[in-house]
Amino acid sequence: MVTAGSRGDGMRRANLSLVLRTVHRDGPRSRAALTEATGLNRSTIADLVGELHRAGLVRERASEALGRVGRPSPIVEPDPRVVAVAVNPEVDALDIGAVALDGAIVARERLDQPSLLTPERTAELVGIHLDRWRGGVLAQARLIGVGVAVPGPVRATDGLVRDAPHLGWTDAPLARLMTDATGLATHVANDAALGAVAEHLFGAARGARDVVYLNGGASGIGGAVIVGGIPLGGAGGYAGEFGQNRPGIADPSDRRAVDGVLEDEVSRSLLLAAVGREARDDTALAAALADSSDAAVRAETDRQRRILATALANAANVMNPAVIVLGGFLAALAELDLPGLDRAVRAQTIPACAEGLRLAVAELGEDRLLVGAAEAVFEAALFPTR
Repeated sequence: MVTAGSRGDGMRRANLSLVLRTVHRDGPRSRAALTEATGLNRSTIADLVGELHRAGLVRERASEALGRVGRPSPIVEPDPRVVAVAVNPEVDALDIGAVALDGAIVARERLDQPSLLTPERTAELVGIHLDRWRGGVLAQARLIGVGVAVPGPVRATDGLVRDAPHLGWTDAPLARLMTDATGLATHVANDAALGAVAEHLFGAARGARDVVYLNGGASGIGGAVIVGGIPLGGAGGYAGEFGQNRPGIADPSDRRAVDGVLEDEVSRSLLLAAVGREARDDTALAAALADSSDAAVRAETDRQRRILATALANAANVMNPAVIVLGGFLAALAELDLPGLDRAVRAQTIPACAEGLRLAVAELGEDRLLVGAAEAVFEAALFPTR
């Protein structure tokens, strides 16, 4: 981030971050609009924008406003050459993307994996592809870090992957490995926590301050909670593991796993088995479920939706969110009949918690985890809190 002078250093850094954060999250703004949005005066905004421009973090362009009296205020926008690398390892693939400060995904590749990735191989593959991008699509980019979304608990202090059971990782020093492979500062976090941040800032939960997010992936179900606009981390950074909760199953015939947890019963692999397909991305799975007229497929989706509805109602009763967002294969399940799932959730939610509750699917789709991983990089590198 831009450094400031010796006097008023902390306040100036905070104001620089405020201006940059505003155009990053809310889109390009005129200097006049930034004055209104931040509460800072016009001369201060001009000074801050000038420093951010010199640092290569924003750029200005002429206003397109026509017919207005006076000189139009220039438009301030994030410099798209500032880029974060985003990574999501899963049991069947490795997604790698490059996300610009203006929100554009400027490069992306999905590498299908015939066997489970190791932490070392994950870092190696990212390093190989990043070297290729540096000589091509990212030749003019200013790379500021790597963000990694991992399906498992991650220690907040140092990015140590404590346990990613479906990948077979335990106490993996992924941040160090990734930095060694790329030469970039690396930030590692739970995939659902990063997906929640992405949807909260840019997607289905934008504007809401209290959010529950559940992400369904090849490794199971993860979750995250945002309270008062702030992600709930917990004592060690492991909060939100909804997939490990014991599901409420009213009909014993609905149970598929003895003493199973939620992700054993509401499962992507069971959905793939029902449609008779091998591993595929979320979009293809959603289409297969929606297009199927097979009674067995309908029975499986109905069973999973019943169990999911109870889990969501439990979350609503405990957390009282304004919105519950579903991503991954959970979004595919929900979209088969979103109003019906909403009714099933409300039927099990106390009336006070059901008031104003909104059930939504992730708007960012398959981009949500990469956007969230990139946001972890931008937050650490560009928006320091002190």
